[in-house]
Amino acid sequence: MDRQSTLGFVLIAIIIIGWMVWNTYHDTPVNNTNKPQQQTQTQKQEQQKLPEPQFKQEPRAVETPEKKVTIETDKYKAIISSKGMAIIYWELKGMQAWYGAPTNLIKEKSREFTMMFTTQSGQKVDTRYVDFEFNNLQNSKVSVKGENSFTLTATLNAGNGAQVIRTLTFHGNSYHVDADFQFVNMDNILPNTQRFVDIGWNKGLQYQEMSSSDESNAAKAFASMNGTLEETDAAKYNEPVNAHQSGIIDFIGTKTKYFIAAIINKNANKDAEYFADGVRYGAPENGAVETYSVSYRVRYNGGTQKNSYQLYLGPLDYDIVKTYGMESTVDLGWKWLVRPIGEWIMMPAFKIIHSLIPNFGIAIIVFSILMKLLLTPLSRGQMQSSLKMKALQPEIEKLRKQYADDPTGMQQAQMKLYGEYGINPMGGCLPLLLQMPILYALYNVLTTNIHLRHAMFIPGWIPDLSVPDHILHLPFSLMGLTAISGMALVMGITMFIQQRMTITDPNQKAMIYMMPVMMTFMFSNLPSGLNLYYLTFNFLGIAQQVWMTKFSKKQISLDELKKMPKKEGWLQKRLRMAQEMAEQQGRPMPNNPYLK
Repeated sequence: MDRQSTLGFVLIAIIIIGWMVWNTYHDTPVNNTNKPQQQTQTQKQEQQKLPEPQFKQEPRAVETPEKKVTIETDKYKAIISSKGMAIIYWELKGMQAWYGAPTNLIKEKSREFTMMFTTQSGQKVDTRYVDFEFNNLQNSKVSVKGENSFTLTATLNAGNGAQVIRTLTFHGNSYHVDADFQFVNMDNILPNTQRFVDIGWNKGLQYQEMSSSDESNAAKAFASMNGTLEETDAAKYNEPVNAHQSGIIDFIGTKTKYFIAAIINKNANKDAEYFADGVRYGAPENGAVETYSVSYRVRYNGGTQKNSYQLYLGPLDYDIVKTYGMESTVDLGWKWLVRPIGEWIMMPAFKIIHSLIPNFGIAIIVFSILMKLLLTPLSRGQMQSSLKMKALQPEIEKLRKQYADDPTGMQQAQMKLYGEYGINPMGGCLPLLLQMPILYALYNVLTTNIHLRHAMFIPGWIPDLSVPDHILHLPFSLMGLTAISGMALVMGITMFIQQRMTITDPNQKAMIYMMPVMMTFMFSNLPSGLNLYYLTFNFLGIAQQVWMTKFSKKQISLDELKKMPKKEGWLQKRLRMAQEMAEQQGRPMPNNPYLK
């Protein structure tokens, strides 16, 4: 491997580190300009005469026993409480947490998908602790299967004819719930200056993966504003973040690495306000936890008003969330460059391969082979450049001896030598740079694919392709790394072999040892499925290198290199044009070794 190829690998390392660094998005608050409806003086006087109810809220002595309804569908098991008609349990069927427990997305003691408002007297009402009455409920356990559905209705009687009526419609074969919030005669409850209700999600989602840091890196709050996904990320410890925006809102929610809670706006008028809050704090064993709350602010216009939503609470599966128009919540990289590669090429290809090969590990190996074939033109150009540099190595050694005490002279002589033999010094680096969008897209496809979660490859070694296969635990922490991955270690060994085969420059021999060690540490916290891809890619690269150096008849000698047609590269062309322009202006440039 020549110096330019080594530079390319360094760039890969830098970019991979960049993938793991998270940017915090700060949304600019937008003041709401909607004005409450004006009321006549008579109406105001009538309102002042009506007594305002005092809402009894927990936590304090519970006066009314809490009622619970269990809903079981083909996809999940849910428990709904009469307190706020809140969701207090949501277990996804066919899925488990990393330690084997059922996948319950609701945090302990959390009550989700509720509403808050402020009364005329200034009482802040959090309906998580307010009693609703279930309407005509005959059974506390309901089973909903297949195409069937079940509607659960509950009412909050606020006094003086004011009511909040909530309905939740559950479907047997879907992860979503249809939800209506109907407000009746709330004019006497809500103040003129704050005639709104906040409907939202309160405490994020329960983590399900072994690494809380990995979950936190992916966790965010989000809102689709005018078709563009806006994310809020609490990237720094103990520094709360928030967002407040107004506009056309399609959906809001929060997510972790593999699961999502989204409230989809089904109202004809989607103009609304959005609020989000989040915070990140430390957890045991170098872990981290992020908690987010998101809400719609609903403007109440008087009389009877119904607002409709869909709650999606389930896996962050690209194919499923796409049916709800939420595919943008799956992080596949930069929108205009990387995402299209992953979304329209890699994901369909991987899906086809897996439909033919059920084992995800073998499917990744086959996928690696196909990607290697696809990238062969780029890697071939890189290897050809490496062979040319290898053929030129004896001449470079002569220059080193000749200019041992003159680094500047050595550099000029070396550039002149490159020009004489038609070698582009960037020829080995450019193919690597062209591969970066593809590698980045692949990284996102494999790390966000929920189907790799708990997918076994090698029993006893790799039971889960979505997490690192740690085989050696360190007695210390190195930049957050506490264990070495077996797959990353083997990949580092293959990188060492590959570099021993290609690096001939004595000044670069340190890279033979440094790069594999660095990459082994860097990749030890990545999913074993991703490391399996890179390991396979390295094996194929070694095979290609062996074929080109041992068996190919296209070995390049120095004489053959000199006789090759010399195509003027971009760098040489620019230098020549600059030289000609300088000479026309009577200001010759310093010696340009390319033009001699």
